[in-house]
Amino acid sequence: MPSATIKIFLVQGDAKRLRTAEISNWTGKAVAAPRSEFDDLLSRDESSNSGVYFLTGFDLPSGKSAVYVGEAECIKDRLRGHLDKDFWNNIIFFISKDENLTKAHIRYLEGRLISQAKETGRSLLINGQSSGSRLPESDREDMEIFLERIHQLLPVLGADFLLPVSFKQSKKTESGLLYCKIKGLVATGSLHPNGFIVFKGSEAVQHERESAHEYPYVIALRERLKKDGTLELKNDKYIFIKDVEFSSPSAAAVVIHGGSANGLVAWKNKDGKALKEIESD
Repeated sequence: MPSATIKIFLVQGDAKRLRTAEISNWTGKAVAAPRSEFDDLLSRDESSNSGVYFLTGFDLPSGKSAVYVGEAECIKDRLRGHLDKDFWNNIIFFISKDENLTKAHIRYLEGRLISQAKETGRSLLINGQSSGSRLPESDREDMEIFLERIHQLLPVLGADFLLPVSFKQSKKTESGLLYCKIKGLVATGSLHPNGFIVFKGSEAVQHERESAHEYPYVIALRERLKKDGTLELKNDKYIFIKDVEFSSPSAAAVVIHGGSANGLVAWKNKDGKALKEIESD
């Protein structure tokens, strides 16, 4: 992804309230706001344009973050129809400042965005289907560039559901790998921009320690990973069936150990050097 200069305007002077974002030499523009400023958002001229939008929040039944991906020829008219959905608490939409996004363009973007949100699996996708749209080659290339800019701006605006969970294979170099071992089981992982990642095929203990019940977070985190199929029981141990991102090395280690653990000590490189020592060098 190319480097970029981003300009963010805080309409109320508050980074969590209504704000706009643009990238130098790009015709697109993003507008974001919390649900509490819904009316202010819709009063802006940009909301009358065509574009793609995201409603982000939390799905109570599943306990997961959730996102709705949509498209509209008039953003504000479509957004009003989502007030009956109570999962979302933030809105982000993207439009073109030169108003050259056609219905076919935004349907193409919606289809690609839904597909990518499914692939990353970071958030529960509230709407899983899109008709998409076929575009001439030149238009398709333009929309892929637009899509790339959406990827750059979303995390800046507080939405990470399109960020890939795992490193590319080339990033999984031996020098960067860390190991967490317990009772003959081995998990591999690495530091990640969003915290720590445990790689597919890693092993975790089957049973939690008695002391784990003093830390509800440990039990809840393991149960969630079991429930969504991330941890699969095989031969008296759990196996990670995909790469999983955690907020910290310790958050990853407690799942593997089945109880409290200091990730800075539990994770070591191939030479047995603990992460704490590695970071202090």
